[in-house]
Amino acid sequence: MLEDTRTRLLAAARQAFAEHGYAHTSMDDFTAAVGLTRGALYHHFGSKEKLLLAVIDQLEGEVGLHLQTVADAAPDGWQALRRRCQAYLELALEPELRRIILQDARAMFGDVPQAHQRIGIAALESALQTLIDDGVARPTHAGVTARMLYGAVTEAAFWIAEADGDPPARLAVSTAALDMLLNGLLAGPPSHL
Repeated sequence: MLEDTRTRLLAAARQAFAEHGYAHTSMDDFTAAVGLTRGALYHHFGSKEKLLLAVIDQLEGEVGLHLQTVADAAPDGWQALRRRCQAYLELALEPELRRIILQDARAMFGDVPQAHQRIGIAALESALQTLIDDGVARPTHAGVTARMLYGAVTEAAFWIAEADGDPPARLAVSTAALDMLLNGLLAGPPSHL
């Protein structure tokens, strides 16, 4: 029963945040819509801000699975890295992710929560280290390079998602910049693209 209530609150909040944005979501409206009270929300999450964090956790988990699926489907390690980064940029066009993670989370917390940053950086570092070990990428410090790449891709996604921009045009510009950035890591000519 408790898990069902938590699940219902999370689903209702996710839908409300996606449709109206965090700042314009009324807790009373969305809890009443699923037959619950504000008290149930506070019992399970403690605050509206913590509810937003729970929604972000859920979405980031889905994003991580999607990125891993994209990377796993690539024909080689280089394409896995490239496609993982490209897929993250493309997610900025998804209305729910754009609104909740790339706009509201940034407005509330300044960035993606630290736990999710660590997961994303670790995935990039592992991929980069494998490429370095295989001679595909130039020898470099995989940890710092992963952090720099993560920052570049994340900032580009934030830029794509800005409310006053043209997301498809910004995605095209970001994709071209990503390819230039990644090509600089290659040990040989960029024949892997």
